[in-house]
Amino acid sequence: MSLTLRQLQIFLAVADTGSTSAAAGLIALSQSATSAALNELETLLSAQLFDRVGKRLVLNDNGRLLLPQARQMRDAAAGIARQFAGADPSVSVSLQIGASTTIGIYLLPQILAQAVRQHGPSIPQVMIANTADIAAAVAEFRVDIGLIEGPCHEAGLLVEPWLADQMLIVAAPSHPLAQLRHLLSFAELNQAGWLLREAGSGTREAVEQALVPYLHYLRPAGEFSNSEAIKYGAAAGLGIACLSHVVVADLLASGQLVVLDTMLPPLQRNFYLIRQAKKVLSPRLSGFLELCRQARHAPA
Repeated sequence: MSLTLRQLQIFLAVADTGSTSAAAGLIALSQSATSAALNELETLLSAQLFDRVGKRLVLNDNGRLLLPQARQMRDAAAGIARQFAGADPSVSVSLQIGASTTIGIYLLPQILAQAVRQHGPSIPQVMIANTADIAAAVAEFRVDIGLIEGPCHEAGLLVEPWLADQMLIVAAPSHPLAQLRHLLSFAELNQAGWLLREAGSGTREAVEQALVPYLHYLRPAGEFSNSEAIKYGAAAGLGIACLSHVVVADLLASGQLVVLDTMLPPLQRNFYLIRQAKKVLSPRLSGFLELCRQARHAPA
């Protein structure tokens, strides 16, 4: 008996749904046939792929090892089918784009609009999460490419520097540090309360890498899961924050935030394009990557 694409499709359906009965509904098989196919696959591989937890099937370490390879084979087979069916890949392929929060909210919509103008009305599906989650999704073939705003720690990915991003330290005009008329010292910044992103966020890691060498420690005044909350928290006087210029530009223009003058050097971080090293680039994905690269030269 040899490994079949159908067995891998069934495995992926069970992994996505958590049961053979739910998977059967996705792949138009009976529950018994789905269970039999999964058992055949596990027998063929001489390994259990799921832990049985009550009525649910939960991927174990064997299953997690197989998961990205199974997704890669499924995607490759779908691409072959489209190619030889004469389908137009620019229309039929639905791209899966992953973006970390700042990029997904502030930069990606303009690139998507350009993609629609050049390649037709189909808008890619977008996953927005923190940098660590996007990198994991790219590594596991759950998204085609990722646009992230922090260092990438996943193995097996191609990482391409993309855009430079200016970071600013901001506060409400009424904040005590905003009232001072001198360059703020490291000691003054060290004593301030900082509004921070959650662990795993590219913004959190970039802020810590930029500031901790000078301040040694950031005293948290609050932790938030997105930069919008931090921005408005700073405007409300809850603390100071280090955020991307693209995030705070509107509140700086309206006067609800001010940039603090400090003894720190200019703060800058990089955004990155990431993709799986084994990912096969379709024409549409190659075109989307090129649009992203063109954004490097777009006027600010």
